[in-house]
Amino acid sequence: MYAKFFKRVIDFTLSLIALLILSPILVILTVIGAIAMKGNPFFTQLRPGKNEKIFKLIKFRTMSNARDKDGKLLPDNIRLNKYGKLLRSTSLDELPELINILIGDMSIVGPRPLLVEYLPYYTEEEKHRHDVRPGLTGLAQVNGRNFVEWDKRLAYDIQYVNELSFVNDIKIIFSTVGKVLKRSGVAEKRITPLNKEREEKKECCSQKK
Repeated sequence: MYAKFFKRVIDFTLSLIALLILSPILVILTVIGAIAMKGNPFFTQLRPGKNEKIFKLIKFRTMSNARDKDGKLLPDNIRLNKYGKLLRSTSLDELPELINILIGDMSIVGPRPLLVEYLPYYTEEEKHRHDVRPGLTGLAQVNGRNFVEWDKRLAYDIQYVNELSFVNDIKIIFSTVGKVLKRSGVAEKRITPLNKEREEKKECCSQKK
């Protein structure tokens, strides 16, 4: 009953309340972001949601669109300025995702929405992470966040789906608050993409044979 009905009602209610309360902060960050990023302060990207339905994720931009003389984007470590680092370390860049939650693309708690190009690389079991709406936070995020290896991170997602309950969601929310306040588990360096990691493992295994 909770998963099929009450979870969505709670998501809608809490995201609406949060957007109303945090609206002054959202406006301020939008203005500062437009100045710091010299343009659009928002970052949007297609991600797979429940039943692998593609939606547009909304976040505050943490990297500028600075390019070299040939028009190519500069390296991430150059485009990630002090403002972007602050947003990431405080998780303020995630605030616009409240809009995704409000309209039903996401949930407050659930497996984090990953890149569309990762879809072909999930195992049959890992595909079940899309049986529920993706979340603003999740079990993997409170158990290491960006520092957890992909296999373990996806295993946490499946564990969440299998054990989905109101009590577990509350525990994850409170644990997330603690993580955000401590600013723990945030990696500034680029994480190896899942597709690249699994292609490398596949190539390694084939060479051993």
